[in-house]
Amino acid sequence: IFLRAMETKDENEVERIRKMGKVTTSVVGRVRDYLTSCDVRDDEVLLKEDGTPLTVGDVHSKIRLWVSEHGAELPSGFIFAIGRDAGVPHSSGNPTDLMRLGQTIVFDFYPAEAGGGYYYDFTRTWSLGYATPEAQALYDQVKEIYDTLSENFDLNVAFKDYQRMTCEFFESKGHQTPLNTKAPIEGYVHSLGHGVGLNIHERPFSGFTASDDQRLAPGVIITSEPGLYYPEKGMG
Repeated sequence: IFLRAMETKDENEVERIRKMGKVTTSVVGRVRDYLTSCDVRDDEVLLKEDGTPLTVGDVHSKIRLWVSEHGAELPSGFIFAIGRDAGVPHSSGNPTDLMRLGQTIVFDFYPAEAGGGYYYDFTRTWSLGYATPEAQALYDQVKEIYDTLSENFDLNVAFKDYQRMTCEFFESKGHQTPLNTKAPIEGYVHSLGHGVGLNIHERPFSGFTASDDQRLAPGVIITSEPGLYYPEKGMG
């Protein structure tokens, strides 16, 4: 009963989540500005201010610092991964990986209010300098279904209906999905999204095993996270 009650948020809860959204986008903006300010070596490796190579671990440290400066916390961690790790869902990123141009970066970022408060959830894929044609094609497909979903979300529809819509779209593009492949390891490998509030993952859930009563009711706050993952190609 308690978990079901947490599904819907009142105006105060919505405002607190919205404020965390502003913290989130502020930190993301600082990460973007920092990365784009770095010098680049001839082999396309980014360099720190002292001329040494910039690593994923260096970026992780800056993210933690900037979150703390906002008085927020990262109780569930975060994902900032490049290359092959970007193609592995939920890999937080290898701290020793070098930051390079032309490789996909997955930045899945979900800070929370300090002391056990509300979360915000934000995911982007970046490619510094340029994107390969194959990575750009995957990005365009993800953006297409994301926009389609955003236009079609409606009250009182079961969240998992949108999971089916997402799977059908990606399968039409030749990708594996949970619709017809058990536990796929590449393509579209997860569910569309989840509720967010005092927990980073809460009802309503969108997986095919979710109960029919997990619907887009008034006051529900959800994530919409379609994505494609190809670890052996170093893309996500």
